[in-house]
Amino acid sequence: MTADLPERGVPEAASDGEWLRVHPASPFVRGWVALAAIGFFFGRDIFERLLQGRPLIDDDFAGRAPLLVAGGGIMLVLTVLGFILTWYFTKYQVSGGYVRINSGFLFRQQRQARLDRVQAIDIVQPLLARIFGLAELKFEVADAGESAVRLAYLRMDDARQLRATILARAAGVVPDPARPQEAPPEAPEFPVLSVPPSRLLGSLLLSEQSVGVVLGGVASVILSAVTDNRSFYFYLIPAALGLAASYWGSFNKGYNFTAAISPDGIRLRYGLLDTQAQTLPPGRIQALKVVQSPLWRIFGWYRIQVNVAGYGAPGSNGEPASRTTLLPVGKLPEVMSMLALVLPDPGTPEPGRIFAAGLGGLDSDGGFVTTPRRGRFLAPLGWRRNGFASTDTALLIRSGRWWRELVLVPHQRTQSMAMHQGPLARQFRLADLILHTTAGPVSPRLRQAGLDEARTLFDEQSARARLARKRQTSEQWLAQVAPSPTRGPAAGKPPANGTTNQHGTTNQQESTNRG
Repeated sequence: MTADLPERGVPEAASDGEWLRVHPASPFVRGWVALAAIGFFFGRDIFERLLQGRPLIDDDFAGRAPLLVAGGGIMLVLTVLGFILTWYFTKYQVSGGYVRINSGFLFRQQRQARLDRVQAIDIVQPLLARIFGLAELKFEVADAGESAVRLAYLRMDDARQLRATILARAAGVVPDPARPQEAPPEAPEFPVLSVPPSRLLGSLLLSEQSVGVVLGGVASVILSAVTDNRSFYFYLIPAALGLAASYWGSFNKGYNFTAAISPDGIRLRYGLLDTQAQTLPPGRIQALKVVQSPLWRIFGWYRIQVNVAGYGAPGSNGEPASRTTLLPVGKLPEVMSMLALVLPDPGTPEPGRIFAAGLGGLDSDGGFVTTPRRGRFLAPLGWRRNGFASTDTALLIRSGRWWRELVLVPHQRTQSMAMHQGPLARQFRLADLILHTTAGPVSPRLRQAGLDEARTLFDEQSARARLARKRQTSEQWLAQVAPSPTRGPAAGKPPANGTTNQHGTTNQQESTNRG
């Protein structure tokens, strides 16, 4: 995508309510495994004969050849016919504030999603789809029963245009009455950061899994030397194979990771073989977590993960963890840049100070309220770090002395809260405060807080969340009341002066606050 609006005329959109079909090659791209299985089943005799050096045709094979050809032909015809019927009965429509998808010719299915509930929208290109210039459009909605509504496959240009249309409708953009058929232009974007492949590879090598394999190797050497038994090395083989597969999966998904900001949200792109382009509309992130392992502290690296309604926990619905990763590995300025995109108004006059204290501070740095001194017996390493701080727009929870963690929850995204107190915590007048958001890798929990501080925070956070939800008068982000274009968490914020919004007008406040 380019940062500038196309100079050619804006393409004409399909009539509102018109049913459209996906690309004719879609069922073949999805079902190539079935074609390959048919070819293998009916052609394995020939393949085996080639490997064994036997003649391709002998008396035994000649007798079975007509049956194999007939059976293979029938299966191929039925499969292709099924592909054609699947394509013919798969239609989609954007109308009346909904996206509707009809599919199936024996068992009909209709799915629909409210546009104002769109949480995120992705353009996915598996390797085979990239070869044919096709893409799958996948969008998450808060009230969807399944993980996502999928539309596969469209031409890449059509997928990008449909994404722009859905985001414009979800934002509340009203079409021009004089030109109702005109498709909204794709919103411009401004690059924020990119992750070099060398850093991504280094972060994998310094992961906890690598440390486990190294320690296992050292233990195997020691045990082999002590017992004179070499069989201990065999236990490392499955661990090494699993680690290599994990490395490849993470590298394949995180390769060429880039982040950009546009008026319709945060745009993420990544992938080596299978590429994916995510768009997270403004305000759709429910919770955010910044983590740093001990080995990453050497290079000042961090990872950012988020909760988004509809994504669920990583791996719970077959989706990779990359979809909930806002930054796979980055340094402090890049972390601050991403925090500025998620929370454009930090709600404090000193955002740099409070976020830096949340990432690496101790005791009352940055105004954090930490575990009282009497709690050092339950958390001897983390009691000086475990704590919380609140701004006008979000609650920050930090924890961990070795594995540092900072959780950020916008006030309006707090769905419910609970206090937990075990028998030991009761003796020391401590309690844990748990914030409930949507399912995901982030589990906001304030650990070992003083009982009085936890009760006060419980009441105050309930009031803040209630007030913040009242201010959000609409799910359409153009209809929401935007905060004043003030402070960002730190330097590194993308340029916003003179950007062009989806209306085609110049609007600095929109790019600053809705980014």
